[in-house]
Amino acid sequence: MVQQKQLYKEAMNVLKATSRTFFIPITFLEKDMKTTVATSYLCMRAIDEIEDHEDITVEEKARMLTKTAALLTAPTFDNAAYLEELEAYKELLPEVTLRLNDWLMLCPEVIRGRVAASTAEMADGMAKWALKGWVCHTKEDLDDYTYYVAGLVGVMLSDIWKTFAGIETDRDLAIGYGRGLQAVNILRNQEEDAERGVSFVPDDWTREELFAYANENLAKADAYNKQIKKRSILMFCKIPLALAHKTLKTMESGNEKLTRAEVEATVAELEEHTK
Repeated sequence: MVQQKQLYKEAMNVLKATSRTFFIPITFLEKDMKTTVATSYLCMRAIDEIEDHEDITVEEKARMLTKTAALLTAPTFDNAAYLEELEAYKELLPEVTLRLNDWLMLCPEVIRGRVAASTAEMADGMAKWALKGWVCHTKEDLDDYTYYVAGLVGVMLSDIWKTFAGIETDRDLAIGYGRGLQAVNILRNQEEDAERGVSFVPDDWTREELFAYANENLAKADAYNKQIKKRSILMFCKIPLALAHKTLKTMESGNEKLTRAEVEATVAELEEHTK
């Protein structure tokens, strides 16, 4: 029990250091859901750090991600085999990646297998898109990419809500929730991505069409939230969605991103409205 408490404390510290934006909404969740969402985020962030690392070749990224996916779908996660796969890059990769096994072990057993399966599916998808050079040519490509890196998160969250709170949500809307948030990120990082030879914008699309894609999926996210009646979960889901809506409007008006003050004001406003 003491070991689990210490591991939980370390997980929350890594979570806060990894993503302050995500750390805010997670604090509204009750214990088991909070632990599950935190550890599932850390599992997915672990593989995301492999995909994003600038000093690892595409081929090596794909190899490590594919092997990790296979280990995650095994009856028991083989941490020794996982660390062996990362051995050549252990000095480059962050703590969140090297401690994937710890996050899995901290995740409640009742849903650990589902979290591992979702992370494995994401890892396989990331490996595929790494080998494609992260270039989308069609809307189908964009849908496929955003499903693997974000839509899957929405589906997994729905599994968590159902397991711990008995809340049923629509799968398509859950995917739209993730896609909408990711589309906003794509818009925000479009120029930076182009500089490194990456493009998630279909060949024949204008930036306005990408805005439309983001708005279409954020509308699904709004509908998704309407299916959730429990305040703590609703707060968790509403905060990133509200920030995404505001970020989109900010970019449409020609600005780059929200200020920290605007983020804090949004969170405070949502807290007041959902009391």
